[in-house]
Amino acid sequence: MFGINLVQNPGAVRTKGRLSGPRTLAQAPQQHDGRTGSNGRIRSTPTVVRADATLASSAVIGGATVDLRTFDDAVAQIIAAAAGPQDKPLGVASANLDHILHFGAGGRWEGSLDPAGTVGWLTLLDGAPLRTKAAQLTGHEWPRLAGSDLIDPLLDKAELEGLRVGFLGGSEHTQELLKLKLAERRPTLEVSGWWTPERAELASPALSTKLAKEIALTSTDILVVGLGKPRQELWISQYGALTGAPVLLAFGAVVDFLAGRIKRAPEAVSAAGMEWAWRLAMEPRRLANRYLVQGPQAYLRMKRDSTVGLSPAIPPLAGWSAATSKLTQAVSTNGLPPQATQATQAPQAGCFVAKENLADVSVVVVTYNNAEDISPLLECLRAETKGQSLKVVVADNGSTDGTIGLVADHFDVVLVKTGGNLGYAGGINAALREAGPYADVLVLNPDLRVLPGAIETLRGRMRQSGAGIVVPKLLDDDGTTYTSLRREPSSLRAVGDAVLGSRATGRPDWLSEIDYCAESYHYPHAIEWATGAALLISGTAAAQVGDWDERYFLYSEETDYFRRMRESGRSVWFEPGATMVHSRGGSGASAALVALMAVNRVRYASAHHSAAYSAGIRTITAAGALARSYKAGERKACLALAGLTRWDKLPQAVVASSAVTAGTSAPAPFPDGAVIIPAHNEAAVIARTLQPLAALAESGAIEVIVACNGCTDATAAIARSFPGVKVLELAEPSKTASLNAADALCTRWPRLYLDADIEATTEALAAVFEHLQNPNTFSARPAFSYDTTGCSFFVRAYYRARARIPALQEHLWGAGAYAVNAAGHQRFSMFPSATADDLYVDSLFTGLEKAILATVPVVVRTPTSSKELIKTLRRIYRGKDELKAGSSQSSGLGNLLRSVNGFQPALDAGVYGSLAVMGKLQKSKSLTTSGGWDRDESSRGSH
Repeated sequence: MFGINLVQNPGAVRTKGRLSGPRTLAQAPQQHDGRTGSNGRIRSTPTVVRADATLASSAVIGGATVDLRTFDDAVAQIIAAAAGPQDKPLGVASANLDHILHFGAGGRWEGSLDPAGTVGWLTLLDGAPLRTKAAQLTGHEWPRLAGSDLIDPLLDKAELEGLRVGFLGGSEHTQELLKLKLAERRPTLEVSGWWTPERAELASPALSTKLAKEIALTSTDILVVGLGKPRQELWISQYGALTGAPVLLAFGAVVDFLAGRIKRAPEAVSAAGMEWAWRLAMEPRRLANRYLVQGPQAYLRMKRDSTVGLSPAIPPLAGWSAATSKLTQAVSTNGLPPQATQATQAPQAGCFVAKENLADVSVVVVTYNNAEDISPLLECLRAETKGQSLKVVVADNGSTDGTIGLVADHFDVVLVKTGGNLGYAGGINAALREAGPYADVLVLNPDLRVLPGAIETLRGRMRQSGAGIVVPKLLDDDGTTYTSLRREPSSLRAVGDAVLGSRATGRPDWLSEIDYCAESYHYPHAIEWATGAALLISGTAAAQVGDWDERYFLYSEETDYFRRMRESGRSVWFEPGATMVHSRGGSGASAALVALMAVNRVRYASAHHSAAYSAGIRTITAAGALARSYKAGERKACLALAGLTRWDKLPQAVVASSAVTAGTSAPAPFPDGAVIIPAHNEAAVIARTLQPLAALAESGAIEVIVACNGCTDATAAIARSFPGVKVLELAEPSKTASLNAADALCTRWPRLYLDADIEATTEALAAVFEHLQNPNTFSARPAFSYDTTGCSFFVRAYYRARARIPALQEHLWGAGAYAVNAAGHQRFSMFPSATADDLYVDSLFTGLEKAILATVPVVVRTPTSSKELIKTLRRIYRGKDELKAGSSQSSGLGNLLRSVNGFQPALDAGVYGSLAVMGKLQKSKSLTTSGGWDRDESSRGSH
């Protein structure tokens, strides 16, 4: 920070490409009691003590460092910085209560004005409360150094010394007024330029960089930046060095004052410390929130977090960020994981580092049926290997959609099969255990796309800030910013979120866990936590904090990890210069996952707070769920939080059964039940459907019946080749007849009715059977995922849109697999003569009587072409008409429109609606006879 006593260099010259003679101050600054205002009159100032070496040079007020200066010393220091060479530009800010709110202790931008950054800061006293606090701390009176008071003396000096002054901010009209004023009163002042950027321009890194470089071409010595607090300080901190201006004045509304558009408060009002009241009266709409809502909050911070002297320096953290391509011995003693003590492998563009070697960054990706996502992500990461080395570790949580095969095709990717679905935290822990030596760790969701330079930018921010975690800016598919930043959960925020949800986004910070403020996503700053889709973790910090907590399975695990990181003494930073695209909502959240999210909020509160606090959070969260109980997920959450359903029935880690392989006996505790598979000419697919069930059928653990109806191919013969599988052969090609015949033969409960082209895992089967053995249960189905490998664009778009509709995650139909127990089957004696058997069964049960279980999903192979999809759709719609009963297929236009949250979802919804209409219009048309049903043949192939 800059000292009190200035050493002036009269001969300092800064040419900036133009001829210039020596710049000198006319004389040493003298103490005076008045200064000329913009209206030409003398404005009085309080009598102040001349600064000397015995006085404190700074104070921490409200958690923000404020430099203590006399009026003349401040002017001299600023002019000297503008006239002489320096290592970096000087930013000048005024500290008032608004400054404390933004940059003080607990403020959104705390620590953002880092003196170690590319801009040095001189923060001057402004406002009666801060002057009073400074006097209490130092025992001396200090003057008010508002930008509006300093600007005229600074312009006087600039005019005298030939310094070029530029003006950034204010409206074009205001600047035109100012031009006239300056031409009249300061005809010899060199004005280098005028800039009035739009807010969107300031929010864009590319456009702000362009603006700063344009300013640099004008050889500006003093740039007056009037963008409003905190935007002006943040813009200066981020782009000030690029402007080439030695001094940048963050002086807020000073352009308006100079132009005469806003009147200064009368001298008596200012002397009484009531200028804020004057300004509030002049601009009540703009300033009411600042002075009446935020002001008291800042005042309390000032009373609580103030001391004499500089704020304690934050020691450099041991968080190793791979700043060079080698690890030094010094770094290896600062808490780096023991295995990370060798040199990093030299970067090789386009290739990933081998498991046994050390890379600059180890990228961890947890997959679970992400066949559509993983290859594009890996290609993005390969592009990031220019100039830095990456090791990529993929932990797969039991994918059944081809994800594992796609990862295996990349020879240089480390593939870790977790042996089940361990959840997000479990997957990360498994990946790091098998990753070999690692330093910094970048955790990524598989549905991310890393934009060029993002990883290196994250590493740069980690090096500069010493943070334990740095997170990037996330964009949705349509390019809009995703509100990924979060605040620490609290009871008041829980109330605000429970009552208002995503409405009233402008509410106070203490009433919302989500940070909705657009400004927060434009500039780097310290945060509390963010969604866990993408985060760069310092290697030493990861070693210190330890494993991710696997109790959460999904949701709140990142909240817990970020909290433990902060408690370790390390900061968390947001870096908007690193950008990634996050394709959210690709699979739609089930009711069980919505309930799990609510329950995990309570788990988190219990882990970090008292029992009474946790009980309060539980009550608030339950009340919010009750208010939205018209949604299936919220109903389930309310029941769980009220203690009416068990938490261990919600999604949790599932470890695959190691005994279910060919030639082995099924494990003894496998829950009893039966699988009924109706089949009509399914020779192409029946083997892959039966393979996961083969060991269970052979051992007698479950009953498996294949009901062949009207088959003219080898379906029956293939089914009989599996020991223990019972095969029925019916001449009539009727699915209804085959289901009833198999029901008559079957002896066990519960019963899973499985389409012949659907692949179910033993884990999913066990979960369904176990659930339906509980009392007061009737029906259930496993989770499912669509395999659209090899499908046309329109088919993929249709199923993306379908997966986004929450209502489709709340019914028994759609998965090709549903189950009932004996009590549930009593609702119907036989299957009716209707095509849509799953829709019929679904209509017999209320929302609470059917469970959609969060299992390893069964695989639904979709039609590959629009033509084949329409055949499937017309069968579905014809089946709905055949029932003529109030079915619960509520996937109508309203649900479809509510699922749209961007350009890509809107496009998908349009395709979905168009194909659905075509299917409805053709529902009376059929290519089959004798009671059969339309189906596509394309999904019976290899995809």
